[in-house]
Amino acid sequence: MHANLPLSRADFLKLKERFMLATLPEFSQAKIIVIGDVMLDRYWSGQAARISPEAPVPVVRVHNSEDRVGGAANVALNIAHLGGQVTLLGVVGDDAEGEELKRLLQAQGVECLFVVQPGLRTICKLRIMAQHQQLIRVDFEDLPLQFDRSLLQAHLQQLLPEHDVLVFSDYGKGTLTDVASLIPLAKQAGLQVLVDPKGTDFQRYAHADVITPNLGELLAVVGSCADESALLARGRKLLADQQIATLLLTRGEAGMTLIQPDRHESLPAQAKDVFDVTGAGDTVIAVMSLGMALNLPLPESMYLANLAGGIVVGKLGTSTVSKEELTRALHGDPNDAQYGIVSEDELACLIEHAKAGGERVIMTNGCFDLLHAGHVSYLQQAKALGERLIVAVNADASVQRLKGETRPINGLQQRMTVLAALACVDWVVAFEEDTPERLYCRLLPDVIVKGGDYSPDQVAGGDCVIKAGGAVKILHFVEGHSTTSMINKARGSE
Repeated sequence: MHANLPLSRADFLKLKERFMLATLPEFSQAKIIVIGDVMLDRYWSGQAARISPEAPVPVVRVHNSEDRVGGAANVALNIAHLGGQVTLLGVVGDDAEGEELKRLLQAQGVECLFVVQPGLRTICKLRIMAQHQQLIRVDFEDLPLQFDRSLLQAHLQQLLPEHDVLVFSDYGKGTLTDVASLIPLAKQAGLQVLVDPKGTDFQRYAHADVITPNLGELLAVVGSCADESALLARGRKLLADQQIATLLLTRGEAGMTLIQPDRHESLPAQAKDVFDVTGAGDTVIAVMSLGMALNLPLPESMYLANLAGGIVVGKLGTSTVSKEELTRALHGDPNDAQYGIVSEDELACLIEHAKAGGERVIMTNGCFDLLHAGHVSYLQQAKALGERLIVAVNADASVQRLKGETRPINGLQQRMTVLAALACVDWVVAFEEDTPERLYCRLLPDVIVKGGDYSPDQVAGGDCVIKAGGAVKILHFVEGHSTTSMINKARGSE
């Protein structure tokens, strides 16, 4: 039961070959309910340069305040950020914190169905940060939560017929005191049930499909284990006693172990740097629920959850994982985030860093539905103009508006994955609009490259880049190559 060393490049490549996931699954097809203890995570950050004359404690001059969602709300947010359809059930007070929690969630695509209990204080955790280190946490909460439980159950029963998976996120605050009566409702409706447990009474979670305790939580229930064999035996006994199908054991720096009655499988941790483990368990169960909603084999879901967990522990505070980050981890070395598919926010930071290092940043855009030799030649010419090449790709809805209802042939993730595999391409980013004007004006590359018969003043976003000191370069496509002609030729041969 020792901790693993950091994952080597060779071991990482072996895992990639073993699981053979070419692209991320279409998480947008997953319909998931999350129910549990919701809370607001509040961060006050600043500098601590002196000790208080009143007591031997640091004085923090606060420069920034940020609110994030926590607990079960963070599970739901992780699902939404990866594209899943998610509805969150929980309990809040009739107060400003409850309203802020709902506002933050709805802005990110999470449907909220809260029990608003008058007189109850919404759970809020205030963290005081200085120089990126947490000095103290102050909790505002009235426990155990007292609310109308029949209303929460009615909300759940209303949602069950329209969903695939139910996640119970138990933080021991009281929302799930009667979880034992809720699990049978989900099972009878045909949903798969995952539980992130709390406490030592796992009988409450009987008949769940998957439980996801960490090592400390499991040992508190089954007792200390002298070796790996004893751990597996006691884990299986727990499953048998509570009629639970699978135990996913998260083990921190030692990775994860999937335990079932007749088999087990372990994965090493894939985080290079562990900065903050806050919310890592939320990310793991979120990704597991997405995989299960799409009927992925459990080892594949665990593999993706392990990748996601390795990403989130490298971030400060309660955080989530984006599709771009998970795709990059899936296709590249998780210890190297310098290439591949990235989010817009990540790309802004990468461009700033590249320019600071004296690198010339080139950017182009397109649908790239069926990649052909003309595209490759064009991209190679573009890369020759500088040190970094970025390709911005139209999202699926954008392609459909531009090209018609039968397009794209390949979805966004597939198109981005193929582009990211080209040696001449450094970063790939998606955009939702019909033109990349907003994106170019935000990112301000050194050169915009466009293919075709354009003049520089006709290129969307070109004026922003030129005003910032950049340039627009027009390249000609290779004759005889086009996506439309490829599609027409293929249809003619059917």
